[in-house]
Amino acid sequence: MTTSLSETIKQLVTANHIVADQGVVDGFGHVSVRHPERSDRFLLSRSMAPSRVGPEDIIEHDENGAPLDAGGRAVYVERFIHAETYRSRPDVMAVVHSHSPSVIPFSISSVKLRPCYHMASFLNDTARFEIRERFGRDTDLLISDPDKGRYLARALGNASVVLLRGHGSVTVGRDLPEAVFRAVYLELNARIQTNAVALGGKIEFLTDEEAHAGTEANAAQTARPWALWSEQAQARRAMR
Repeated sequence: MTTSLSETIKQLVTANHIVADQGVVDGFGHVSVRHPERSDRFLLSRSMAPSRVGPEDIIEHDENGAPLDAGGRAVYVERFIHAETYRSRPDVMAVVHSHSPSVIPFSISSVKLRPCYHMASFLNDTARFEIRERFGRDTDLLISDPDKGRYLARALGNASVVLLRGHGSVTVGRDLPEAVFRAVYLELNARIQTNAVALGGKIEFLTDEEAHAGTEANAAQTARPWALWSEQAQARRAMR
Protein backbone atom coordinates (compact mmCIF):
# COMPACT_ATOMS: atom_id res chain seq x y z
CA MET A 1 0.00 0.00 0.00
CA THR A 2 1.36 3.43 -0.98
CA THR A 3 2.02 5.78 1.93
CA SER A 4 0.67 9.31 1.58
CA LEU A 5 3.03 12.27 1.39
CA SER A 6 1.95 13.55 4.82
CA GLU A 7 2.53 10.13 6.40
CA THR A 8 5.91 9.83 4.70
CA ILE A 9 6.96 13.23 6.07
CA LYS A 10 5.83 12.21 9.53
CA GLN A 11 7.83 8.99 9.28
CA LEU A 12 10.91 10.88 8.09
CA VAL A 13 10.71 13.20 11.09
CA THR A 14 10.51 10.15 13.36
CA ALA A 15 13.51 8.59 11.62
CA ASN A 16 15.57 11.72 12.31
CA HIS A 17 14.63 11.60 15.99
CA ILE A 18 15.42 7.89 16.29
CA VAL A 19 18.92 8.03 14.81
CA ALA A 20 19.71 10.97 17.08
CA ASP A 21 18.29 9.26 20.15
CA GLN A 22 20.18 6.04 19.39
CA GLY A 23 23.51 7.84 19.11
CA VAL A 24 23.95 7.29 15.39
CA VAL A 25 24.01 11.03 14.63
CA ASP A 26 24.65 14.15 16.69
CA GLY A 27 24.47 17.69 15.32
CA PHE A 28 25.47 16.30 11.95
CA GLY A 29 24.19 13.53 9.71
CA HIS A 30 20.95 13.26 7.76
CA VAL A 31 18.15 10.94 6.70
CA SER A 32 16.13 10.97 3.48
CA VAL A 33 13.28 9.03 1.90
CA ARG A 34 12.22 8.66 -1.71
CA HIS A 35 9.08 10.65 -2.54
CA PRO A 36 6.04 8.34 -2.30
CA GLU A 37 4.44 9.78 -5.44
CA ARG A 38 7.47 10.77 -7.54
CA SER A 39 10.25 8.18 -7.69
CA ASP A 40 12.58 10.78 -9.23
CA ARG A 41 12.38 12.96 -6.12
CA PHE A 42 13.26 12.62 -2.45
CA LEU A 43 12.53 14.27 0.88
CA LEU A 44 15.25 15.58 3.16
CA SER A 45 15.15 18.09 5.99
CA ARG A 46 16.72 21.53 5.85
CA SER A 47 20.27 21.72 7.17
CA MET A 48 19.92 21.24 10.93
CA ALA A 49 20.56 18.80 13.76
CA PRO A 50 18.42 15.67 13.19
CA SER A 51 17.01 15.68 16.73
CA ARG A 52 15.38 19.07 16.07
CA VAL A 53 13.70 18.21 12.74
CA GLY A 54 9.95 18.82 12.45
CA PRO A 55 7.47 18.40 9.57
CA GLU A 56 7.92 22.04 8.62
CA ASP A 57 11.63 21.41 7.99
CA ILE A 58 11.20 18.79 5.26
CA ILE A 59 12.18 19.90 1.75
CA GLU A 60 11.46 18.14 -1.53
CA HIS A 61 14.49 17.65 -3.80
CA ASP A 62 14.65 16.68 -7.46
CA GLU A 63 16.72 13.83 -8.93
CA ASN A 64 19.79 16.10 -9.11
CA GLY A 65 19.59 17.13 -5.47
CA ALA A 66 18.17 20.57 -6.18
CA PRO A 67 15.70 21.77 -3.51
CA LEU A 68 12.26 22.52 -4.96
CA ASP A 69 10.57 24.27 -2.05
CA ALA A 70 13.36 25.51 0.22
CA GLY A 71 11.84 28.95 0.65
CA GLY A 72 15.11 30.42 1.86
CA ARG A 73 15.89 27.52 4.19
CA ALA A 74 19.48 26.24 4.19
CA VAL A 75 19.97 22.82 2.60
CA TYR A 76 22.54 20.11 3.29
CA VAL A 77 25.79 20.39 1.37
CA GLU A 78 25.87 16.59 1.09
CA ARG A 79 22.41 16.17 -0.45
CA PHE A 80 24.20 14.62 -3.44
CA ILE A 81 24.77 11.48 -1.37
CA HIS A 82 21.03 10.96 -1.46
CA ALA A 83 20.39 12.13 -5.04
CA GLU A 84 22.99 9.88 -6.63
CA THR A 85 22.14 6.88 -4.44
CA TYR A 86 18.49 7.06 -5.47
CA ARG A 87 19.47 7.51 -9.10
CA SER A 88 21.73 4.44 -9.14
CA ARG A 89 19.63 2.18 -6.88
CA PRO A 90 15.92 1.93 -7.80
CA ASP A 91 15.49 -0.55 -4.93
CA VAL A 92 16.56 2.01 -2.31
CA MET A 93 13.75 3.96 -0.65
CA ALA A 94 15.65 5.52 2.28
CA VAL A 95 19.19 6.66 3.04
CA VAL A 96 21.00 7.45 6.31
CA HIS A 97 24.33 9.28 6.39
CA SER A 98 26.10 9.38 9.74
CA HIS A 99 29.45 9.81 11.46
CA SER A 100 28.70 7.25 14.17
CA PRO A 101 31.79 7.06 16.40
CA SER A 102 32.26 3.29 16.64
CA VAL A 103 32.16 2.95 12.85
CA ILE A 104 34.79 5.57 11.99
CA PRO A 105 37.76 3.38 13.09
CA PHE A 106 36.77 0.76 10.52
CA SER A 107 36.81 3.41 7.78
CA ILE A 108 40.46 4.26 8.48
CA SER A 109 41.76 0.81 9.37
CA SER A 110 42.63 -2.23 7.28
CA VAL A 111 40.41 -4.24 9.65
CA LYS A 112 37.25 -5.18 7.76
CA LEU A 113 33.90 -4.53 9.39
CA ARG A 114 32.06 -7.86 9.38
CA PRO A 115 28.76 -9.14 10.80
CA CYS A 116 29.31 -10.36 14.35
CA TYR A 117 25.73 -11.26 15.17
CA HIS A 118 22.44 -11.85 13.43
CA MET A 119 21.07 -8.32 13.89
CA ALA A 120 23.89 -6.99 11.72
CA SER A 121 23.80 -9.75 9.12
CA PHE A 122 23.47 -7.15 6.34
CA LEU A 123 27.13 -6.20 6.86
CA ASN A 124 28.40 -9.17 4.88
CA ASP A 125 28.61 -6.93 1.80
CA THR A 126 29.98 -3.71 3.33
CA ALA A 127 31.67 -1.49 0.74
CA ARG A 128 34.39 1.17 1.08
CA PHE A 129 34.79 4.60 -0.48
CA GLU A 130 38.12 6.38 -0.83
CA ILE A 131 37.68 9.95 -2.01
CA ARG A 132 41.41 10.34 -2.75
CA GLU A 133 41.24 7.83 -5.57
CA ARG A 134 39.39 10.25 -7.84
CA PHE A 135 39.51 13.67 -6.19
CA GLY A 136 43.02 13.86 -4.76
CA ARG A 137 44.45 14.48 -1.32
CA ASP A 138 43.20 18.03 -0.71
CA THR A 139 39.41 17.62 -0.42
CA ASP A 140 37.38 18.36 2.70
CA LEU A 141 36.04 14.75 2.48
CA LEU A 142 32.48 16.01 1.95
CA ILE A 143 30.25 14.70 -0.86
CA SER A 144 29.47 18.22 -1.96
CA ASP A 145 28.76 17.89 -5.68
CA PRO A 146 27.14 15.45 -8.14
CA ASP A 147 30.45 14.00 -9.34
CA LYS A 148 31.44 12.96 -5.83
CA GLY A 149 27.93 11.64 -5.26
CA ARG A 150 28.13 9.48 -8.38
CA TYR A 151 31.52 8.10 -7.37
CA LEU A 152 30.19 7.27 -3.91
CA ALA A 153 27.11 5.56 -5.38
CA ARG A 154 29.42 3.51 -7.60
CA ALA A 155 31.40 2.43 -4.54
CA LEU A 156 28.20 1.47 -2.71
CA GLY A 157 27.17 -0.75 -5.62
CA ASN A 158 24.57 -3.25 -4.44
CA ALA A 159 25.73 -3.18 -0.80
CA SER A 160 23.67 -2.09 2.20
CA VAL A 161 26.45 0.03 3.72
CA VAL A 162 29.46 1.93 2.43
CA LEU A 163 32.19 3.30 4.71
CA LEU A 164 33.69 6.67 3.82
CA ARG A 165 37.31 6.87 4.93
CA GLY A 166 37.77 9.42 7.72
CA HIS A 167 34.19 10.56 7.34
CA GLY A 168 31.43 8.12 8.21
CA SER A 169 28.99 5.82 6.47
CA VAL A 170 25.96 5.64 4.20
CA THR A 171 23.29 3.05 4.95
CA VAL A 172 20.39 2.25 2.63
CA GLY A 173 17.11 0.38 2.98
CA ARG A 174 13.96 -0.65 1.17
CA ASP A 175 12.02 1.66 3.48
CA LEU A 176 12.74 4.04 6.36
CA PRO A 177 12.43 1.44 9.16
CA GLU A 178 14.93 -0.82 7.40
CA ALA A 179 17.43 1.98 6.74
CA VAL A 180 17.19 3.13 10.38
CA PHE A 181 17.45 -0.49 11.60
CA ARG A 182 20.65 -0.92 9.62
CA ALA A 183 22.13 2.40 10.74
CA VAL A 184 21.57 1.54 14.41
CA TYR A 185 22.86 -2.03 14.18
CA LEU A 186 25.83 -0.89 12.10
CA GLU A 187 26.93 1.20 15.08
CA LEU A 188 26.22 -1.62 17.56
CA ASN A 189 28.05 -4.23 15.49
CA ALA A 190 31.09 -1.95 15.28
CA ARG A 191 31.16 -1.77 19.09
CA ILE A 192 30.79 -5.53 19.40
CA GLN A 193 33.55 -6.25 16.90
CA THR A 194 35.91 -3.79 18.62
CA ASN A 195 35.23 -5.48 21.98
CA ALA A 196 35.76 -8.94 20.47
CA VAL A 197 39.10 -7.91 18.96
CA ALA A 198 40.18 -6.59 22.37
CA LEU A 199 39.48 -10.01 23.90
CA GLY A 200 42.03 -11.64 21.61
CA GLY A 201 41.73 -15.00 19.94
CA LYS A 202 39.78 -15.99 16.86
CA ILE A 203 36.49 -14.28 16.07
CA GLU A 204 33.69 -16.34 14.57
CA PHE A 205 31.93 -14.01 12.18
CA LEU A 206 28.70 -14.94 10.41
CA THR A 207 29.16 -17.02 7.30
CA ASP A 208 27.77 -15.67 4.04
CA GLU A 209 24.96 -18.21 4.30
CA GLU A 210 24.11 -17.18 7.86
CA ALA A 211 24.23 -13.52 6.87
CA HIS A 212 21.86 -14.06 3.96
CA ALA A 213 19.40 -16.01 6.10
CA GLY A 214 19.61 -13.46 8.91
CA THR A 215 18.98 -10.55 6.56
CA GLU A 216 15.92 -12.26 5.14
CA ALA A 217 14.58 -12.99 8.64
CA ASN A 218 15.22 -9.47 9.93
CA ALA A 219 13.50 -7.85 6.94
CA ALA A 220 10.15 -8.82 8.44
CA GLN A 221 11.02 -7.54 11.92
CA THR A 222 12.04 -3.90 11.45
CA ALA A 223 8.69 -2.59 12.70
CA ARG A 224 9.37 -3.93 16.22
CA PRO A 225 12.50 -1.88 17.02
CA TRP A 226 11.10 1.08 15.05
CA ALA A 227 8.09 1.23 17.40
CA LEU A 228 10.32 1.00 20.48
CA TRP A 229 12.87 3.53 19.30
CA SER A 230 10.13 5.93 18.23
CA GLU A 231 8.51 5.70 21.66
CA GLN A 232 11.84 6.24 23.42
CA ALA A 233 12.75 9.23 21.25
CA GLN A 234 9.31 10.78 21.81
CA ALA A 235 9.57 10.29 25.57
CA ARG A 236 12.98 11.94 25.73
CA ARG A 237 11.80 14.87 23.63
CA ALA A 238 8.87 15.34 26.00
CA MET A 239 11.31 15.60 28.92
CA ARG A 240 13.20 18.54 27.44
